[in-house]
Amino acid sequence: MGPMHSTDMTAEDRQRLRQIAWSSIDYALDHAGPMRLDADSLSGVLAEPGASFVTLTLNGVLRGCIGSLQAMRPLAEDVAENAYSAAFRDPRFHPLTKDERVSCELEISVLTPPESFPVASEDDLVRRLIPSEHGVILRWRQRRATYLPSVWDMLPDPRRFVRELKKKAGLSEEFWDPEMEVSVYRAIKF
Repeated sequence: MGPMHSTDMTAEDRQRLRQIAWSSIDYALDHAGPMRLDADSLSGVLAEPGASFVTLTLNGVLRGCIGSLQAMRPLAEDVAENAYSAAFRDPRFHPLTKDERVSCELEISVLTPPESFPVASEDDLVRRLIPSEHGVILRWRQRRATYLPSVWDMLPDPRRFVRELKKKAGLSEEFWDPEMEVSVYRAIKF
């Protein structure tokens, strides 16, 4: 089975993943712990290794976002785990409450496998990025950061996008080094 493309995901797959994400959150609200998925009940793309991000918003404001960049487990399991983590383990927020759950919105991004994106310089990177399409991973020595393609909505200028991403990785926005590693990926959002 090759890397996943949006065409591999049916409307039913997306619906099922949304159900799994909400079930995972609701289960944790009632049981104070993560839900275990029955791996045997999964089929098709949901059973294939997949990487996902789950984003929660409350009244249009970010309320939690956790995800995986590498496909390490079945996609359905990854979504369940990341939904739980976005609701209860995002260090920027207190754990989700039942009251908030009622008004919460949930978005799932399923990522394509990251591909190495060799660049000669920051200018080269800025010139070649495709806004709204590329998710970007920057890595320099022990530092690493990523922005999902949806971040382009807030940072539409490619240079600003790259500089904010460097700050997220703990580097100065002026910083560039020939050893900087860049990977790009795409996301199927629903």
